[in-house]
Amino acid sequence: MAQKRYKVCLTDEEREQLSQMISRGKAAVKKLTHARILLKADESAQWGPAWKDEQIAEAFNVDVSTVQRVRKAFIDEGFERALDHKKPCRSRPRKFDDDTEAHLVEIARSEAPEGHARWSLRLLADRLVELEHFDSVSHETVRKVLKKTT
Repeated sequence: MAQKRYKVCLTDEEREQLSQMISRGKAAVKKLTHARILLKADESAQWGPAWKDEQIAEAFNVDVSTVQRVRKAFIDEGFERALDHKKPCRSRPRKFDDDTEAHLVEIARSEAPEGHARWSLRLLADRLVELEHFDSVSHETVRKVLKKTT
């Protein structure tokens, strides 16, 4: 039997806080589910051994990966983050700066290239590469920028 990598050991205060939260029922469903998961996964519980991830998942109608994610969040990020665990934001640097956005809008409002009735997203992306604003840019990125700016 494989040993669990993320063992949840709640303090008495944390256990009490979770129990009160569940009994009140005045929190978001996801938060209450995470509280129940933590209580059942608690290795230091006085009322019996911790449940297996599969048992917890079945009892609360969640996927086993959810149980594992809550355990991991508790160990890595702490008690509060395990309850309110949100997916981390993918923060990438912006590809378009304000000047490039303005230039894109200016191009989009100009007359379409010869042989075309209007600008397409792909044509706009190609033009930005031609003008050496980027080495490459997808038409989807162009769409998002235009949607945001108009």
